[in-house]
Amino acid sequence: MFKHIMAPVDLTHTDRLDRALQTTADVAKNYGAKVTYVSASNDTPGSLAHNPQEFRDRLAAFAQEQADKAGIEADSHALILNDEAVDLDNALVHAADDLGADLVIMASHKPGFVDHFWSSNGGAVARRANASVFIVRED
Repeated sequence: MFKHIMAPVDLTHTDRLDRALQTTADVAKNYGAKVTYVSASNDTPGSLAHNPQEFRDRLAAFAQEQADKAGIEADSHALILNDEAVDLDNALVHAADDLGADLVIMASHKPGFVDHFWSSNGGAVARRANASVFIVRED
C-alpha cells in the first residue's frame, strides 16, 4: 500500500518523538516501505550544527540509527532554509512531492487555543500535501 514514507523530525526535540518514530517504523515494516527522515535548519549556525553540511551529517546519522534500531530502509533529506519558522510548512509539502512520498508520518502537539489562529506544521502539511498524512500526537 505505501512505498515511501516521509518522516519530518525536529532534531532538537527527538525526546518528544517516540510515538511518531515508533509508528513510522511499524508502518514501514508492515508495508516494506522506505523511510526518508526530513529535518530543517536555517542556513546560519545554530544549536545543532555550525553549518549546513554538519546538519546534513547529523540528520544522516539519525536516520541510520533509526534504520538500525527498527530494521528498516531509511535515508535522510535536509532542508536548509533562510527562515525555518516562516518557510517550514511549504518546504515540507514540496519535499514530500520531490521525494515521491506517498505517506507522511509526523508528530504534532495537542491542539490548544493558539491553534485556532495558527495551525501546527502537521495541520498545514495535511491540508496541502498530495500524500496521505498521519499525524501522531505525543502523550
